[in-house]
Formats: sequence, structure tokens, C-alpha cells
Amino acid sequence: MNLKRLKTKITAWISLSLVFAACNTTESTPPSRPLVKPSTQAPKLPEKMEFFNQSLSLSDIDIKERLDREMLVNTYFQSSTSLAIKRSTRYFPTLERILKEEGVPEDFKYLCVIESNLSNVISPAGAAGFWQFMPGTAIQYGLKFTPEIDERNHLEKGTRAACKLIKSNYRLLKDWVNACAAYNRGPGGLLRDMESQGVKHFFDTEMNPETARYVFRIMALKLIMEHPSEYGYHIPPSARYLPIESKEIHIKIPITNLALWARQQGTSLKIIRLLNPWILTNQLSLNAIPCKVKIPANKQVLGVFKK
Repeated sequence: MNLKRLKTKITAWISLSLVFAACNTTESTPPSRPLVKPSTQAPKLPEKMEFFNQSLSLSDIDIKERLDREMLVNTYFQSSTSLAIKRSTRYFPTLERILKEEGVPEDFKYLCVIESNLSNVISPAGAAGFWQFMPGTAIQYGLKFTPEIDERNHLEKGTRAACKLIKSNYRLLKDWVNACAAYNRGPGGLLRDMESQGVKHFFDTEMNPETARYVFRIMALKLIMEHPSEYGYHIPPSARYLPIESKEIHIKIPITNLALWARQQGTSLKIIRLLNPWILTNQLSLNAIPCKVKIPANKQVLGVFKK
């Protein structure tokens, strides 16, 4: 009986609550406003842009709309694009220097952005590093790839290898845009696609969905990252990632315990890996040397948390 009376009281209380809620709700009550108003402003496209050292008109409807798609995707993919802008301050100076030394247009630094977002990631297919080299291609272009080291993750060496690949594409295809598309499609694949369709340029070729978007993604990131405030990105210099000052130590004999060696240099294995992401294990054997290992130049900025 007590249980039955309790159920009756609960039912009555719920009914009264619903009645009071209905009485307090009127049609004149304004709807709640979102804390953040979603933006509906479309990114503005220029009439033309400089791309791979040539002026590119955007008057063609197909070119304009394909670029517009990538501008929308990357402008409103705020987390990824914000990280790219922050990281660019740290890595673009090195990329720009090497591209210039190798005679490759500076705009190829944006290829790194769409390939890896300026980070040493590994794709599901096994591509790695800023330039996303597959193992076989890495070895072909002079990068070491062993259980101990992976030079695809070496910024300077990986960029030199990428320049060799890009210049090889350019010698074959006679155009930097085509050379860029071939970085994704492969030079043989791009040539077959163009020849089968009787055309000579990427912009005139029907491509697989991934390659069809590839060059336009690079174009979009160039526009956004060169003029971030115009596309809603207001990232002050203080919020960007600065280059990490380091000094190099020439390694001429094997290191059997890299963690111990790091402590002897006043640093840690974690920091050694941070500055040298191409090192995969806790040792550097004969197959890995000679080599240069970076250690922090300023231990106040990048040091051991607790000694």
C-alpha cells in the first residue's frame, strides 16, 4: 500500500509540473540565441592570383568554382587552418630557403600544408613526413629508411628530396602546375590522362577526384595563409610557433643509449626526438652514422622540466 501511495504522489507531482511549465510558456517568448553566431560569409576570390611565378586568371568558370570549393572548405576548417598558420612561422623559413636554393617556386611550400599540415604524420598508406614520401620513393630520392631512422621526417633532407622529385616532374611535363599535380597522380599517370584526352595541361584534364582537387587545395591555402585576416584568421605573432633555436652535434661513433647520451648533454630523449623526429629508436648504430643531431641551444626555452 505504501508503494502504491508513493507512485500516486509522484504521478501527481509530474502532472502539476507539466501544467506549470505550460502556463509559463507563451508564444511571445523569444527563442534562445546561440552563444556564437555562425558565419555565412563566403570567402572572396580575387580576379587573378600569382601561382608558381605566373599570373593565373580566375575568369574561367570551372577553375573559379573548383577553387571556391576549396576556399570554403579550408576557410571554415578553422582548427586545421589555424594550426597551419601557427606552424608556418616555425617551418616556412627553412622551406623557403631550400626551395630557393634548389630553384623550385616558393609556392610549393603550400604543398606541405595540404600533404601533412606541416607535421610528421604517417598516412594509412604508409606515406610519412612533411612531404609524405612513400618508402620506395624516399629511397629512390636518397632518403635513408631503416628501423632506426626515417629521413622522411628530416625537414631539410626531406625537402631536398622533394625538390628533386618536383624538378624531375617539371623536366618531363614542362609546367609547374603539371609538376605539382604529378606529385599526387604520378608523372606517368598524369601523362596518360592528358594524352588519352588530347590535352596538355592539368586545368584541361578530367582527373580522379583526389588529384582534381589537389592543385586547388594548394591554391586555396596560399590565398588564406598569405592574407589570413581577410578570411577571418586573426592570429597575432605572439600566438604563432617560433623557430626553436638549436645547435648540431656531429655523431661519428654509435650511440647505444640515446636517453643516457641526451642526459649527458643536459637534455632528454623526449627533446632529442622533438628536434630530430627522424630518429625512431633509443640508439644510433653504424647504419645511422655519421649524422648530425640537434640539441636545444636555449634550455630555458626548451629544457628538462624536473632535474
